[in-house]
This record gives sequence, structure tokens and C-alpha cells, in this order.
Amino acid sequence: MISWGEAGSAGPLLVAGAALLGLILSPVAEWLIFRLLPRLGGLPARRTRITTAIVTGTACAAFALRFGSDSALPAFILMGVLGVQLARIDISLHLLPNPLVLLLLLAGAGLFIVSILTGGPWPDVLRAVAGGTILAVFYLILAIISPGAIGMGDVKLAGPLGLYLGYLGWSQVLYGALLGFVLNGIFTLFVVLKNRPLKPSEVAHGPSMLASVLCISLLSS
Repeated sequence: MISWGEAGSAGPLLVAGAALLGLILSPVAEWLIFRLLPRLGGLPARRTRITTAIVTGTACAAFALRFGSDSALPAFILMGVLGVQLARIDISLHLLPNPLVLLLLLAGAGLFIVSILTGGPWPDVLRAVAGGTILAVFYLILAIISPGAIGMGDVKLAGPLGLYLGYLGWSQVLYGALLGFVLNGIFTLFVVLKNRPLKPSEVAHGPSMLASVLCISLLSS
């Protein structure tokens, strides 16, 4: 597991560079999604694109501050870019596109494997694979028990999110799963109170799952 001390202090140039990279990659990702996944509709509104870019840049800067020059940073930058896009799509369309979830899983695993070649700890990668499998199975069981609360898109998303949490440690897998449900409860209460015709089961769960990974990644030591 990577701690703040092990990651080393991140220089301001690295953090600023990560923020700029997030600001650039956000509209690029939106354009590619628009071109390659036309069933999701056109490009989001200008205000949404600006908000998404700011959130992505902030997430990437936070990851750079957390991991510094650690070899796992590229994988978490990928999480920052794709995670925000998945949250945006799930909020607006109540959909977690399979190609994006699969890309996050395969590209994230690939970047973790590459980190081994640059000196990263291979036990962390093995734990990441196990974490992804365990969290996906856990969500699958929940979906079978309570199909109205957990969708298959959430089950599929649990795989790559468990991968990232597992890379950080076993306790992060547990806390990440629990925090996802806590955040979803808070988000659901806010949305339902604001839009009373909505039912709790109609609120997207994916953004809360993604936010829990961001929080656990940044706060865990």
C-alpha cells in the first residue's frame, strides 16, 4: 500500500501539470465519447463541459498531490478523467456505458502492471486484481438480493473501482465500499428532496461509488 510518506512530496509543477492535463483531457474525452458512442447523444451543454473540466482538473491535481512521482500516478490520472465522465453520464442518462467501464478496468490494470516495470510493488497489483474481483462479486450479490437498488451497471463498475481500492490496501476496499453507500444515501436524500417526484431507486449510484474511491484514495495513509 502507498502512504503519503512513501509517495514523497509532490512539487507544485507536478500538481499544476496534472491539473492542466485534466483540463485538457476532459474535453478530449467528451469529444471521443461523442464520436465513438453516438447513442449517448451529442456533446453536453457548455456549462456542463466547463464544470466537468474543472472537476477533472481538480481530481488530477489532488491525485498528483497524493501520489507525487509514484509510478501509480498515471493510473489514477486515468481514473480522474474517466471517472468524472462516467459520473456525468450516469447523472444525466442513468447509464454506465460498458465500453468506458471496460476501458477503465483494462487500462487501469495495464498501467498498474507497467508500474511494476518501473519499480512498483507487484504484490499491490495482485491485491488490486483480487480487490476488483471481490468488490464486483459483492455488488453482484447485492444486485441479486435487491435488484431495484443496485443495477448491473453498478456491478460492472465495481470491478475497476475495486481494482483501484485493492491497489491501495484491503482496508481501502472495505472502507471504499461502505463509503459508497453512505455517499449515495446523502446524495439520494438531497436529490429526492429537491425533486420530490423522484424515487430513491431512480437516483444514480455510480457517482457515489466513484466519489468514494476518490475520497479513500486521497485520505488513506
